[in-house]
Amino acid sequence: MVVGLFVAKRNSRPWVVPNELWSLIEPLLPVPAPKLVTGRPRVPDRQALCGILFVLHTGIQWEYLPQELGFGSGMTCWRRLAAWNEAGVWDQLHLVLLKKLRSAKQLDWSRSVIDSTHVRAARRGPKADPARSTAHGRAASTTSSSTARAFHSPCR
Repeated sequence: MVVGLFVAKRNSRPWVVPNELWSLIEPLLPVPAPKLVTGRPRVPDRQALCGILFVLHTGIQWEYLPQELGFGSGMTCWRRLAAWNEAGVWDQLHLVLLKKLRSAKQLDWSRSVIDSTHVRAARRGPKADPARSTAHGRAASTTSSSTARAFHSPCR
């Protein structure tokens, strides 16, 4: 069932990626470049994704991602998120999920909204005239006196 991809059980951890959803995400991820130096093994992509979701769900800072959870370091997850964003993974995933929901007739367009900032205008609108001042003459200065002599304090 498609809805099961998105609706987490009440007692489950929302950063755990179900197998069905992972099967849609995994083919979209870029193939990692070969390691040039030896060192720690690469954190598997699924674990890094869970770490990303954990940080986004809890709101903790990347550097405070607990190592005990097995997601890798916060910096590893942050780098993976940046790389996947650069590769367009999230846009592709959005299209895949929309297609899957559309084919299952589970899209409710009555609750959709189009943001006008994303809709390109067909033509340019009329050029606006510069705003005119509503006051006559110059505005009074609040930092200097308009008289020849400045005010002197009687305390001197």
